[in-house]
Amino acid sequence: MRRLVLILAVFLMPAMVFAETAVNTAAPEFSLPDPTGKMHALSDYRGKFVVLEWFNPGCPFVKKHYGSGNMQQLQKKYTAQGAVWLTISSNAEGKQGYINASNAAEIIAEKKLASTALLLDHEGSVGHAYGARTTPHMFVISPKGELVYSGAIDDNDSPDPEAISSSKNYVAAVLDQGLAGQPITVAATEPYGCSVKYRS
Repeated sequence: MRRLVLILAVFLMPAMVFAETAVNTAAPEFSLPDPTGKMHALSDYRGKFVVLEWFNPGCPFVKKHYGSGNMQQLQKKYTAQGAVWLTISSNAEGKQGYINASNAAEIIAEKKLASTALLLDHEGSVGHAYGARTTPHMFVISPKGELVYSGAIDDNDSPDPEAISSSKNYVAAVLDQGLAGQPITVAATEPYGCSVKYRS
């Protein structure tokens, strides 16, 4: 138990103030490269639901959702329904969780990513534009380009994978409602996880 507490103390989000993009407003436009250098702009996916997932492969909370297969199942389910899922790393060079072209393929294979693309935000500009604070911090953008959800992936902030089965998944609920043309009932929650390891 003491070891778990020490691990979480290293990874957990410090008390910081972030200016987050407000829900029901236009999502900030961006263009980021994937590990091959191909650029992905948010505007490329206009007309589709877009999920932004902030990612750190070493974070215990990311491991919770990837080690259990939960995140990959969500990625597969909703991309099969026409949504776009962009996994974003804003961890800076020299910081824990940094991803670049040389280690990305190994991480993608290890985590079995099934998202549309893994994007590299080394400068942290996109993370700061959205106010991404944690890994994972989840955002959902409507086909009209509006941010319709910001917050946690679910309602259980335990790092234990066994908590997933009894949790309410906010992102799944937003996508199910949005894809069905229904109103979004929960548009914002408090994100949990490890702090994003920004350059500054």
